[in-house]
Amino acid sequence: MDRVELAGMLGAQTTACEPARAALLDGGDFVVWDGRVPSQQLVGIYAARLRRARKRGTETLALPSTVDILTRLEAAQVRIGCIFSPDRTWAFMLFLADDASAVVACTGVRQVDGDS
Repeated sequence: MDRVELAGMLGAQTTACEPARAALLDGGDFVVWDGRVPSQQLVGIYAARLRRARKRGTETLALPSTVDILTRLEAAQVRIGCIFSPDRTWAFMLFLADDASAVVACTGVRQVDGDS
């Protein structure tokens, strides 16, 4: 998958899509990993990340709505990707349809020293 193709998939799924697209088009690093994961397996992981972010005061974009979208997907398989802003201050996690034809959700997390 190339940069322009991925940028075209980032619409209005969540409020993190626009800044993720900007980071991608500004030259940020990105990857879409091979393999698929059941969305329900990710719900618990990202719900826990939401709780930790709130507890620590970490700035996020669309993390609650991403958890909601993953919850509604039920047993659907998703592919996972990531876009880093060019200055690496933000990481955007992408959740794509199992055939990688569409982004179904996107969340962003501000990176702090020690996170990677």
